[in-house]
Amino acid sequence: QVQLVESGGGLVQAGGSLRLSCAASGSIFGIRVMGWYRQAPGKQRELVARITSGGGTDYADSVKGRFTISRDNAKNTVYLQMNSLKPEDTAVYYCNTMATDWPWGQGTQVTVSS
Repeated sequence: QVQLVESGGGLVQAGGSLRLSCAASGSIFGIRVMGWYRQAPGKQRELVARITSGGGTDYADSVKGRFTISRDNAKNTVYLQMNSLKPEDTAVYYCNTMATDWPWGQGTQVTVSS
């Protein structure tokens, strides 16, 4: 059973930065397209960034130019560097495959104050 453990969230002022990490157990991590998702209170979970096994990336328009997704397959870890944070980025952030077929982790809370 794959387990996902997200970390790195916190409280930051608008304009600040955070780096999230997601560690996955299991040896098949390296071949999967991975995504970072977020869920704000009262809203549906949304995809904000994805990265292929080879490092190709794609971003939601709302975070393009501010967030950077990366991965280290040797460490079974995917990262999300978040810069120029805005209050509307406040949410619980999760990682999962693009098929979201792994059990969701507990997520990591990001709170951006204005």
